[in-house]
Amino acid sequence: MSRESRLKQYTELGQALWLDYISRELLNSGRLRELLREGITGMTSNPSIFQKAIAGGAGYDEQLRELAKAGSDAYQIYEALALCDIREAADQLRHAYEVSDARDGYVSIEIDPKLAHDTQRTVSEARRLFETIDRPNVMIKVPATEAGLPAIEQLLSEGINVNVTLIFSISMYEQVMQAYLAGLRAAREAGRPLRQIASVASFFVSRVDTLVDRLLDEKLAAGENVAALRGQAAVANARIAYDRFKAMFHGEPFAEFKNTGARVQRPLWASTSTKNPDYSDTKYVDLLVGPETVNTVPPQTLDAIRDHGVPARTVDLDVDEAYALIEKLQSVGIDMQAVTSQLLDEGVRLFAEAFEKMLADIETKRRRLAAG
Repeated sequence: MSRESRLKQYTELGQALWLDYISRELLNSGRLRELLREGITGMTSNPSIFQKAIAGGAGYDEQLRELAKAGSDAYQIYEALALCDIREAADQLRHAYEVSDARDGYVSIEIDPKLAHDTQRTVSEARRLFETIDRPNVMIKVPATEAGLPAIEQLLSEGINVNVTLIFSISMYEQVMQAYLAGLRAAREAGRPLRQIASVASFFVSRVDTLVDRLLDEKLAAGENVAALRGQAAVANARIAYDRFKAMFHGEPFAEFKNTGARVQRPLWASTSTKNPDYSDTKYVDLLVGPETVNTVPPQTLDAIRDHGVPARTVDLDVDEAYALIEKLQSVGIDMQAVTSQLLDEGVRLFAEAFEKMLADIETKRRRLAAG
């Protein structure tokens, strides 16, 4: 099977594949256009990705040098570099956006992670970024925190595309979907065309197994018989999320929007690279394939599914067993609500740390390049 035909089989099953990566080299070398021909239909970015891209090579140095000479500080330099990449990516994805009737072809950018618990500043920053980038196929990433929920609703009501990120728990996912519906209602009342509003809900996967397995290993070390539960929580959690997605968007809650042109808010499986080498490197793709989903994959996972992925509808298999698995974890002392709360806190912290490290790296380069 050719690489292209394998990727397009996922698309035929209703799953969009987006690339969880961005860099100046990817955009300027023609590599992104090659990936688009193979079947990739979107892109996501985050502070960690930009930190590695900007600090890891010389691709940004020329623009960085000019900005440094002009007196820009580290944050201004970051934003100039990042927004340049996001605009270029949006332009290269524009054909995918148009041929899919604005279903795909998006690139996402995250707001400053330090704003994760500040509703009004999140809204203001998201507005500013969306207006500054000035591309219809851009999504602003807003974390699924308590402060993020009203921001998501407000932004969607204004017609700003939102990628809701760092979703780990089923209860928060349900609140995210409700925020999406509330945003649509407010947009409809304001007379906005709902067809032009796009959103995905980024439900994180592999990190769930990483933490749950660590907790199970502690129980194994204490002599408890829980080995069979290892490596099961993440997929079960995501399949339950998809079950709730179907209930929301193919049931009564979304019925009022059926003939308005409004789109469903697709679940986007994030954090799908395999962290445990004992597990398949395509585990978090091949076990979550199905209609109206997106999987955003880093380059190494894309290479793996291109080479030996097994495209087949799996996201709604064994759903009863998924619910039973979560109950079993609860019975042995693994509180999934506590697990997902910890993962959200860690996710916000790690993105904030990556953002600060990126600014520090830019400052180091700024000083070196300014000095010639």
